Amino acid sequence: MIRQTLLIALPFLAACATPQAGADTGPEARPDMPLTSWTFVSIDGQKPVSERAELRIYEKRIAATVGCNGLGGDLQIVADQLKVGPIISTQMYCDGLMEQERAVAELLGASPAFFVENGHMGIRSEKHVAELVRKVV
Repeated sequence: MIRQTLLIALPFLAACATPQAGADTGPEARPDMPLTSWTFVSIDGQKPVSERAELRIYEKRIAATVGCNGLGGDLQIVADQLKVGPIISTQMYCDGLMEQERAVAELLGASPAFFVENGHMGIRSEKHVAELVRKVV
């Protein structure tokens, strides 16, 4: 019984923990905070079906949504390429969004080329392309 109570209480205790004095609290110390966030402007030349379509880049991972399911994976940036994988995703059915979700998953999983210029990002693979703008937080 005590063990069960400890297992239930552990997440709450961890959430209440405060950093030690002198601990680094910058973005590098917060792996749960994205380094940059982007809004999809187009996916394969089409406007995103949902206004919630976004991409978040963390130090060592990437996450995206087209408005329903979340997807992402480990990330390495090598020259002008995003090396992502393996791609993981939630699997809910979302009417009208599945085609764009599949395109974004295939795009990220294809080690696409990318560029960033003046707050815009382009991502391109052999089969898919996306245009994004940096989110202002």
